[in-house]
Amino acid sequence: MIWDSTLIAKYNLAGPRYTSYPTAPQFDANISKIALIDKMLAPATTPISLYFHVPFCAHLCYYCACNKIVTKQYDKGGEYVELLGEEMRLKSLMLDDSRPVTQLHLGGGTPTFLSEQHIADLFSTIRQYFKLVNDGSQDYSIEIDPREITSSKLKLLVELGINRISIGVQDFDSQVQEAIHRIQPISMVEKLVRDARQLEIKSINFDLIYGLPYQSLKGFKDTLDKVIALSPERISVFNYAHLPDRFRAQKRILDESLPSPSLKLDLLKMSIEYLVAAGYEYIGMDHFAKPNDSLTQAQQQGRLQRNFQGYTTHAETDLIAFGVSAISNLNGVYIQNHTDLSLYQNSIENGQLAISKGYISNRDDRVRHQIIMTLICHFELNSSTIESIHNIHFKSYFEQEIDNLRSMAKDGMVEIEDNGMQTIIRVTERGRLLIRCVCMVFDKHISNSIKHSKVI
Repeated sequence: MIWDSTLIAKYNLAGPRYTSYPTAPQFDANISKIALIDKMLAPATTPISLYFHVPFCAHLCYYCACNKIVTKQYDKGGEYVELLGEEMRLKSLMLDDSRPVTQLHLGGGTPTFLSEQHIADLFSTIRQYFKLVNDGSQDYSIEIDPREITSSKLKLLVELGINRISIGVQDFDSQVQEAIHRIQPISMVEKLVRDARQLEIKSINFDLIYGLPYQSLKGFKDTLDKVIALSPERISVFNYAHLPDRFRAQKRILDESLPSPSLKLDLLKMSIEYLVAAGYEYIGMDHFAKPNDSLTQAQQQGRLQRNFQGYTTHAETDLIAFGVSAISNLNGVYIQNHTDLSLYQNSIENGQLAISKGYISNRDDRVRHQIIMTLICHFELNSSTIESIHNIHFKSYFEQEIDNLRSMAKDGMVEIEDNGMQTIIRVTERGRLLIRCVCMVFDKHISNSIKHSKVI
C-alpha cells in the first residue's frame, strides 16, 4: 500500500462504510412488516450468524456514537436477557433449527455489562433455540470493555464457546483517556490479554481510534509500541468523527482539543507504517491482521466477507440479529429492530417482532452489492464473475460507472483492463486507502443529503 498525499487530498470525501448495500439510511420505516416476515419464513439451509446487541454501559465514553444506555443498575441486564430470550423464541419459529450457527457476536454497548449469571442464562437460551457448534470451527466473539471484565467472567465466556475477543483500547495516553472519559491503565489491558492467552482464546482484536482530543504523533506512537508489544492477532484503527450535534456526549469534547485535519492524516499514516513494519497485513478500511490470522487467510483465499460487524470469514450465512437497534440480513433482506429500548420492549412483551424498518433488495441491488463487497474485500473485480451469476452484460449495464472510473484510473487510483471478453477492475496500491470512493461509483442510492464520515 502506497500513501499518496495528493490522491488522498483529492478523494478524501464523505461516504458510507459499506457494512451493507444498500446502506442503513435506505431502510424504510413504512415497509410492510408482513413482507419482511414472509422473507424470514422462506426456506433456507445455509448456516446462521447470530448477533446480540447489549446496549448497557456502566460508564459514558464521550466519543461513542453507538446505541447505548448508561446505567449502574446491573439488574437491568437480567431483564434484558429475558427480552432477548423471547425474541429468540419468536424468530426461531421461522427458522430451520438444524442450521448450524457458525458465527456469533455480542456487541454493544458493553456486552460484559451482563453478570456471569446473566451471560450463562443468555447462552442457555441460545442453545435452546439454535444449533451452536463447539468443535473449534466456530467464530464466536464478544466486545470487551477492560473495566467491565473479571478473570472468572472471561473463563465462563470461553467455556460457553467464545474463542475471539475484541478489546476497546482507543489510546493508552492518560491525557487522552481523561479527555474521553475512559480511564483504563495499560496494566488492566495487559492482565486481560494475559488471561485470554492462558485460556487459549485464538484471536484477540484491539480497537484503536485516531483523531481523539490531545493526541499527538509522539503519544500515539507510544500507544502503537505498547499495542505491538501485546501482539493482538487483529487491530482496527478507526477515525473519530466529531459530530456533537448528533451525539450529545461529544459536546464534552472541546473542539480546540482535537487534532487538526493534517495531524489526523499523519496519525493514520504513522499507524499504517508502524503496523505493516511490525508484520501486520492491511486487510482493508481500518483493519489489520497477522499473516496467519483467519481474516488474512480468508482474503487470500477469496472468502472474505463484510457485514455490520466489519470484515468476516464466514460467507453464505444469514445474519439473524437480536436486541435494540440490531439489524438482520437474510440474503439481501434487511430488518432493523427499534432503536428505542421502550419500543423494543413493548413489542417483545406483546409477542411481536420489534421491527422498526427494513429493505428488500431488488435485482439491481444484488448485482451492486456483490460488486461493492468484492471490491471492498479483495480490491479486484472480474466482470465475467458478475455476468455469470447475474446474467447481465457488464459493460453495457455499467457503462456510466466504468466511464466514471476512468478519471480515477488517470489519477492512478484504479486500473481498468478490457480485453474485449471481460473487464477487470483493480484498485492500485495508491487507491486502497480510498476504496470507499471506488465503491461509491457503483452506489445507486448515494445521496449528498445523508451525512457520512470522511473516508479517511
